[in-house]
Amino acid sequence: MSAMTHTAEDRALYGFWVFMMSDLILFGLMFATYGTMLTTWGFASGPEPSELFSMGPVAIETAILLVSSLTFGLATLALKHGQGRGVIALWLVITLALGLGFLAMELRDFAEMAAEGAVPQRSGWLSAFFGLVSLHGLHVAAGCVWIMVMLAQLAVFGPTLDVASRLSRLGLFWHFLDVIWIGIFSVVYLGALA
Repeated sequence: MSAMTHTAEDRALYGFWVFMMSDLILFGLMFATYGTMLTTWGFASGPEPSELFSMGPVAIETAILLVSSLTFGLATLALKHGQGRGVIALWLVITLALGLGFLAMELRDFAEMAAEGAVPQRSGWLSAFFGLVSLHGLHVAAGCVWIMVMLAQLAVFGPTLDVASRLSRLGLFWHFLDVIWIGIFSVVYLGALA
């Protein structure tokens, strides 16, 4: 066998990295759109970021998502060190609960903003805000579904090489979402304080 031979897992991982880079471009475009709407004409006589955001809940959401990255890392370590499907599943369930908690808080924030009349139709800035933050939320929701699928596969097949490979790709995706959220937290929420 030559050194140039690639396994199916290598190809799957490469394809997943290509997907992640295309997703990064999508988020980059959403950040750019958000940035262009941070002008007087982007607010269209609607509320500005400093009038809408409460940093307390956003800080809690951030902490929840960062802790979920830690718990996913602990699931990965449990897998790596052969601690058994029960320990791996426990950390994945905790990660899932944290992800769902994050989504619940984000939906509550959206509902509060809508109750104040801060809806996407109100201004270009609000459209860009809801587009960017909702895109991230949809990714977290997809990650939660993926965690549920992996819990099922772990229960049925155990920690096989295929399951481990899929979990490693899910880990890349989940940690990517944390990095994107740090960007959202910094640009959108902390930027509102400036």
